[in-house]
Amino acid sequence: MNIKINSIHFDADQKLEEFIQSKVSKLMQFSDSIIGAEVFLKLEKSNEKNFDSKVTTIKLEIPGYDLIAEKQAGTFEEATDSTVEALRKQLTKQKEKTKNI
Repeated sequence: MNIKINSIHFDADQKLEEFIQSKVSKLMQFSDSIIGAEVFLKLEKSNEKNFDSKVTTIKLEIPGYDLIAEKQAGTFEEATDSTVEALRKQLTKQKEKTKNI
């Protein structure tokens, strides 16, 4: 699976990119039809003082459709974990639908 990481308006460090690569590649356990993934990392200003929230958006490319999830958290690691979990649920649900057809 090809994983492309886009950090918007900042440069992600190598450690963060490796973390994201490992988490996203684990989604292959739930579907072998995943072609690739595109990850978007961005900082969003919050109304609270000195607090930027981190947003991770992941788009999985699957033949015939794409799955997209976006989560927000205090760190990119937390946001990535939540986003990957949301995609895992979507993949599981999609797999169940195709079994019932």
